[in-house]
Amino acid sequence: MRLDSGSHTSSHGTDDLLTLRQPDDWHVHLRDDDMLAFAADYTARQFARAIVMPNLDPPITTAAAAAAYRTRILDALPEGRRFTPLMTAYLTDEIDAEEIAQGFADGVFTACKLYPAGATTNSASGVTDVRKIWPVLERMETIGMLLLVHGEVVSPDIDIFDREAVFLETVLAPVLKDFPGLKVVLEHITTDDSVQFIETASANVAATITAHHLRIDRNAMFEGGLRPHAYCLPVAKRRRHKEALRRAATSGNPRFFLGTDSAPHQKHEKESACGCAGIFSAPTALESYALTFEEEGALDRLEAFASEYGPRFYGLPLNEGTVSLRRQPQDVPGLMRDGDVQVVPFHAGETLAWRFSGRES
Repeated sequence: MRLDSGSHTSSHGTDDLLTLRQPDDWHVHLRDDDMLAFAADYTARQFARAIVMPNLDPPITTAAAAAAYRTRILDALPEGRRFTPLMTAYLTDEIDAEEIAQGFADGVFTACKLYPAGATTNSASGVTDVRKIWPVLERMETIGMLLLVHGEVVSPDIDIFDREAVFLETVLAPVLKDFPGLKVVLEHITTDDSVQFIETASANVAATITAHHLRIDRNAMFEGGLRPHAYCLPVAKRRRHKEALRRAATSGNPRFFLGTDSAPHQKHEKESACGCAGIFSAPTALESYALTFEEEGALDRLEAFASEYGPRFYGLPLNEGTVSLRRQPQDVPGLMRDGDVQVVPFHAGETLAWRFSGRES
């Protein structure tokens, strides 16, 4: 990472230029159809690769479906855009271990995603009892395929703010005990409990942290009334949990790395009687992370968090190119639209201190 004091003077004064090795997004929702056409390039313009979530309707459960979805993603991007979607398989109670293993061997699947049934958007087909996929996990451990986890229990008896902590104890810990060689990513962590779990787990276990969970706590959903665009799953927690995430992300621990969980929904679907969960952070993801790392006095650690720890955990090469952020005020629009698609982005109506200024190969 290089942070250079520039001599270029603009209407905003003297700019500082932050140059990073080309980063990757290790957790993103690109959706499909019109929303895919709208959203995909916001991720592709900042990130070289991204782990693409499989929770479409119907979900991605076969290698053929994943390959077809990968083609649709690439077709949605502007000509010449360099981007590699890394595809994932959606685990169900009946998932075929051989299909998963063959898709992994053929280079179609990078990982499998565990959604507890009913935990989040399009998760109704998810796993109802993790013991039902024990044979699949055993096969994944053998072939070295990563398990990506949405870490929440969904029992109505468990408070929504406690679902992540209970999941660690009742689901993830037994999985790791029975499959000690399985590589696991606990995605979009939201609690100090998860931070401590990762810090004390084996080297086979890591976590992604979103831009938005580093900036908002649960108060954001209720400031001046209900705020549906701050609603995501897992929900933001108490301020002390946000502070724990900020410490973890900026700590230099290689088992915490970038995963935006950028998840666009139509504005009217968020602002409804039963609003959808998800925050669309892709347009200003790196700027948001840079803001947090700068506030924590850790800009020198942003490159490793964004560009190094993730690929090393996945066993992939680091990217060769670079991206640049300029210290230049950026007004985030209150609404982004393309045809019939209308989405309220993360940081809507705010002015950010950093502006993405491009990629270099």
